[in-house]
Amino acid sequence: MAETNWSGNYAYRAPKTVSPTSVGELQELVRDSDRVKVLATRHSFNDMAETSGTLVRLIELPREIDLDEEARIVRVPGQLRYGDLALALEARGWAVANLASLPHISVAGAVQTGTHGSGNGNGSLATAVTAIEFIDGLGELRRLSRDDDPDVFPGAVVGLGALGIVVTLTLAIEPSFTVRQNVFENLPWEALAEHFDEITSLGYSVSSFTDWASPTVEQLWVKRRSGDEDLPADVFGARPATRERHPLPELSAENCTPQLGVAGPWHERLPHFRLEFTPSAGEELQTEYFLPRERVAEAIDVVRGLGSLIQPLLFVSEIRTIRADDLWLSPEQGRDTVAFHFTWHRDEPAVLAVLPQLEAALASFGARVHWGKVFTLPATEIASTYERMPNFLALRDRFDPHRVFENEYLTRVLAS
Repeated sequence: MAETNWSGNYAYRAPKTVSPTSVGELQELVRDSDRVKVLATRHSFNDMAETSGTLVRLIELPREIDLDEEARIVRVPGQLRYGDLALALEARGWAVANLASLPHISVAGAVQTGTHGSGNGNGSLATAVTAIEFIDGLGELRRLSRDDDPDVFPGAVVGLGALGIVVTLTLAIEPSFTVRQNVFENLPWEALAEHFDEITSLGYSVSSFTDWASPTVEQLWVKRRSGDEDLPADVFGARPATRERHPLPELSAENCTPQLGVAGPWHERLPHFRLEFTPSAGEELQTEYFLPRERVAEAIDVVRGLGSLIQPLLFVSEIRTIRADDLWLSPEQGRDTVAFHFTWHRDEPAVLAVLPQLEAALASFGARVHWGKVFTLPATEIASTYERMPNFLALRDRFDPHRVFENEYLTRVLAS
């Protein structure tokens, strides 16, 4: 049986799969191959990891973590999961500044796709990267750092796997911290639109969950670092939950991280889901669009207008914020961002029929896509929202001149 991605909506068709045991062996593989791609934790919902050649698993490569406490950096293998990195850092009294909703994803996969976490003052996971080592299309091991290669480093971090195979990343770290997580229920839509900045400033990381058709925003998750101000008794009419909640009202909160204001270590509160559980609601698809944060009220109004179209296909939708950065293909490049995330039922034909209408409605906002999720925007429209796309394409010519890492996905999403 063919191996599938995490949600089961895509079956990989690569004719060959290998698991090299050393970086040198991986370099030789690249030199000897016409086409190569890497498959990590399989959390992409599209064909970005597919190849007509050799599919590489990095699970047999060395997994050492090199922590430099004086420099406040950690060098990690790209195939390492964020949850495992977090446990190793916490054991030494350190942390990374932010985590995504799922701790199950690999560091390299998350960074290369611009996966993000949330918080008004928090950048995506890729903004923690200070250096990256990868094997280019000629089989050469390359190292780029923010300090030594400022002209090209921002183009390589969110690289979509187009420049090479990421073997290690160096991340900025900080001392460990504790977080409290509270959930509020039934936030009025008018309050979210009119007081968006106040609401998203209530915590270090704030997420709203909705189906876009209900009369209120069903849940507001607020994660506060130790020392942050106490939360109000209600948030513009939303009241505190009296029991732990799952973003999907019908599901148990057992696999979610602890709530009700109980303090705990950063890695057990910043993700929405626990590492030891499979977080999925079942068979699903995911889509995400990134918009300028200053236009959030307009965007909310537009998507609510499509609520009757969206809701029948939807498990849940999440609204969250991410700080601007300078990474060329980051969805947050050059602008503070609000992200609209959609977790759909796994009815791919129906979802693909709805997405063009949703994307057309968001086009005037310069919506950017999550590279690892499902979307239908063509390369020309994607490129129009990224001013550094030509620079990225030139970087790809430099590091992969023979297109060893090319596949149907890259042909489809990168404008030539």
